Amino acid sequence: MQCDDELNELLSSYRKKRYQIKKKLKEFGDLYKSNDECIFKELCFCILTPQSKAIYCDEAVKELVRSGLLLEGEKSDIKANLRRVRFPNSKASYLIAARKAFKNSGRFDIKSKIDEDNIFKTREWFVKNIKGLGYKEASHFLRNIGFGNDIAILDIHILRSLKRYRIIKKIPSLINRKIYLNVENKMRGFSLKIGIPLQELDLLFWSDETGFIFK
Repeated sequence: MQCDDELNELLSSYRKKRYQIKKKLKEFGDLYKSNDECIFKELCFCILTPQSKAIYCDEAVKELVRSGLLLEGEKSDIKANLRRVRFPNSKASYLIAARKAFKNSGRFDIKSKIDEDNIFKTREWFVKNIKGLGYKEASHFLRNIGFGNDIAILDIHILRSLKRYRIIKKIPSLINRKIYLNVENKMRGFSLKIGIPLQELDLLFWSDETGFIFK
């Protein structure tokens, strides 16, 4: 059980950050209204994030876009621009594979793979079909394009918070599908209990751990 002081601290943090959190979530929703190429760029960001700092991944994608490499570049050139991202060789391959998966006749098509009425089914499709995406990365991508209402991005920052508030007893050393969905469900229950929407709680946890609201 959580003590009252801990919950009060969390709720106080939420009150202070609620406006910024909601503003960020609106930005995510607005992204989905843009073209498929912009959505692809966000997918690439999420592919780069495992075991890497989000801000470095964002910088890497922006540089790949500026240089034209993200949409047209060869693996070796993409890899050279992933200097601050872990596992650059593998992730360069994943970016190339994602580009091939969604680019047809010179145009990107990602929205056709997103079932807006069944985001869980959509997440399963991305995990199964896109190299480099696990449940965390697929959830991250869907949240960042406006579909995070009922899913969680269980990165290390979120897991630490879940342990801190005794939502989970320990941080799993390995997270498979069953464990991910189980922990996600516990976080969902906690969000309902304290009255903070799941995707807002996700950003709250992340910002409390890192000191800033990002994506």
